[in-house]
Amino acid sequence: MKLDPERTAVVVVDMQNGFAHPDGSLYAPGSETAIEPIAELVDRAREAGARVVYTRDVHPPEQFEGNHYYDEFERWGEHVVEGTWETEFVDGLDVREEDLIVEKHTYDAFHQTQLDGWLSARGIDDLVLCGTLANVCVLHTGGSAGLRDYRPLLVEDAIGAIEDEHKEYALEHADWLFGEVVDREDIEFA
Repeated sequence: MKLDPERTAVVVVDMQNGFAHPDGSLYAPGSETAIEPIAELVDRAREAGARVVYTRDVHPPEQFEGNHYYDEFERWGEHVVEGTWETEFVDGLDVREEDLIVEKHTYDAFHQTQLDGWLSARGIDDLVLCGTLANVCVLHTGGSAGLRDYRPLLVEDAIGAIEDEHKEYALEHADWLFGEVVDREDIEFA
C-alpha cells in the first residue's frame, strides 16, 4: 500500500504514561508493547516527509463535575489528570517540535480540537492510526476520521489494548464500518 507522504499523517493516539507505563492508572500491557512498533512507523513516515500527530488525553480535575451523563472518572477512575506524570508521553517516542500535539478531553481526537482544521489546511487525506486503546480512543478517533472523509488506516501491529479480544473487536469493527486494517510492513510512503 503506497501512501503519498504529502497527503498522509501518522496519528499516534494517547501513548502516555497513564496507559503505556506499568505505573499508570490505566496501564495496558498491549500499549507498552506498541511503543517500539509506533516509533519505527513514525521514523519511516518522517523520513518520507509525512506529518506526525500525537494526541494527548488530559482531564482537568473538575471536568466531569455537574455532568448529566458523560463521566470518564466514574467509568474508569481518575486517570491522566491535568498536570500529572500520567499525561506525559511515554519514553521511547520521539515527539518533536514540528509535530502537532492535540490535547483532547474525550475518546475522540476530533471532538472540540484543532485536528480537523489542521489536517484540512495541509491537504491531508490519509490517516495512519496507531496508539492506544484500540477499542476506545483509537476506535472513536478512527470512526470520527472516516465520518469526516479521511481514509483511516489502523495499524494492527502498532495498536495497544487492555485485552486481546478488545483489540480484535475494535479492528474488525473498524475494517467493516469505516476504515482499513493494515500491518506496518504493508505501508509504504512513496
